[in-house]
Amino acid sequence: MQLAALMGSDLPALPMGGATEIRGLTADSRAVKPGFLFAALPGTKVDGSRFIPQALAQGAAALLVPQGAGVEVGVPVIAVRNPRRRLALMAARFFGKQPGIVAAVTGTNGKTSVATFVRQIWAALGIEAASLGTLGIESAGGARELGFTTPDPVALQAELAALADEGVTHLAMEASSHGLAQYRLDGVKLAAAGFTNITRDHMDYHTSFDDYLYAKLRLFGEVMGPGGVAVINADSAQAAEFEALCWARGHRIISVGRKGRGICLIAARPTARGQALELVHGGANYEVQLPLVGAFQASNALVAAGLVIGCGGAASRVFEALENLKGARGRMEEAAHLPNGASVYIDYAHTPDALENMLEAMRPHATGKLAVVFGCGGDRDAGKRSQMGEIAARLADTVYVTDDNPRSEAAAAIRAAILKACPGATEIGDRAAAVETAMRALQSGDVLVVAGKGHETGQTVGDKVIPFSDHDAVAAAAKKIGGGA
Repeated sequence: MQLAALMGSDLPALPMGGATEIRGLTADSRAVKPGFLFAALPGTKVDGSRFIPQALAQGAAALLVPQGAGVEVGVPVIAVRNPRRRLALMAARFFGKQPGIVAAVTGTNGKTSVATFVRQIWAALGIEAASLGTLGIESAGGARELGFTTPDPVALQAELAALADEGVTHLAMEASSHGLAQYRLDGVKLAAAGFTNITRDHMDYHTSFDDYLYAKLRLFGEVMGPGGVAVINADSAQAAEFEALCWARGHRIISVGRKGRGICLIAARPTARGQALELVHGGANYEVQLPLVGAFQASNALVAAGLVIGCGGAASRVFEALENLKGARGRMEEAAHLPNGASVYIDYAHTPDALENMLEAMRPHATGKLAVVFGCGGDRDAGKRSQMGEIAARLADTVYVTDDNPRSEAAAAIRAAILKACPGATEIGDRAAAVETAMRALQSGDVLVVAGKGHETGQTVGDKVIPFSDHDAVAAAAKKIGGGA
């Protein structure tokens, strides 16, 4: 593709070099090949302009730099105010293909579940669909890992083009706050966007909660063009802010939940391994047997239903499809059911709000005691450790504090910070041992939730990632105990 076409009509013509043929794009100087455009992006730790000589030595045919960078070299230089966003738009033009219908979902919790549910509902309607996010890319053809919830814009656009070539017409994707703040999704043409909730998270990256909130709002205010479909969890404390922005952008709003006007949850009654929902939509009443536990899973399912309906799905068929949903891996997933009737669940809850919601959701399903195994990550928001300890002490009958990616911090110090707010907990640093100890203590009717890691397959200690899976730990313990995993 010629550089002039890659730039777009909103940029002034280059005085020279517009006919330069661009064979690829990258912001990683190590990946530059002859004919590539190199984006020298400013970073929080390293300025990409430092790597311009390396990129040129490897054959870069053009550069994308911040305005005012003052770069003068022997190849065309595009200087713009926001090079991150420009790279995303260029990547979209370069690859040129995307699934025809793309729906994105953002929020602190629930993104993975909603994206997975949307894909399952579309599949039930006979549509070639895929989901993209924390669990990688999942479609009828299988699954493949990505490495990031929201990949960099070049990798993302390459994946979208590949999905389109594979015949995928509908895509549900997660929109992380990092991805939104770094403009990775700005080249994606969205038909719909969903919002689940927003609570304290990623304070190690965002300068304040308002900064974090703004990143989420970008999905509706800047990434999705005017006149899209906005599905909003009306029960979230920030629902009004999202709705106000969406009205201003001319989006069609479908609010869902107990306060929802698009899909209203009239009642939810817990069943043995799920819940019975009473819904109102479009003046009609629906009864849905949702095979998922937890009030927040009902909320996630309704956001997913709203996105599919907003993209043209028939409401009756969408609500029928809810009865066959399967939870995303590591999201309130039943991992073992012991002979004495006790159940073990695995959940990704690693924030105060997620832990609180998860324990409150599981309480109605525990006819005996409710137990939890959890820890907190190192080199991350230290303020949530005491919060999560207090929540566990208040909402669970039995608490086991263990390790969860201590990284460069002393694991014992992290556990100590949790235990200050949870003095009655049992401390077992070895996560597998903590899981087995907790499972051996279960009695008839008890429920244990192993929280924090979800789908993850490694434990980060220092600068090493040690293979570890909560699923494997539960299965191994269940085999020793004599239960089914």
